[in-house]
Amino acid sequence: QLVASGGGLVQPGGSLRLSCKASGFVLDYYDIGWFRQAPGKEREGVSCIGAGGIRTVYADSVRGRFTISRDNAKKTVYLQMDGLETEDTANYYCARNWNPLRAPCPIVPRKGQYPDWSEGTQVVVSA
Repeated sequence: QLVASGGGLVQPGGSLRLSCKASGFVLDYYDIGWFRQAPGKEREGVSCIGAGGIRTVYADSVRGRFTISRDNAKKTVYLQMDGLETEDTANYYCARNWNPLRAPCPIVPRKGQYPDWSEGTQVVVSA
């Protein structure tokens, strides 16, 4: 099970930290990805962190502003979002991808990847 939290209302330029709490499985063997979907838009990958906790990938739109990290002991993955922009307004979801060989994590999932998702946590960036 994955539970995403930490969303809220923030002004442009502000910060939020999202959390993705995992339970019921060994986090070490899974990539965790963050995805978002704004009203009327397709879902997009934001960032992912590999099963080993070392490799990270960011979408061009958030690189340099967002930071993904994981704490396997707490079974939690974080998405620190700084310099938020109105375009970041969306529902944010985390998802897991089985990757025991620790290949680079994908933020553009192929069929069969990231089969398990959290409920969304809403982020609204507005003045």
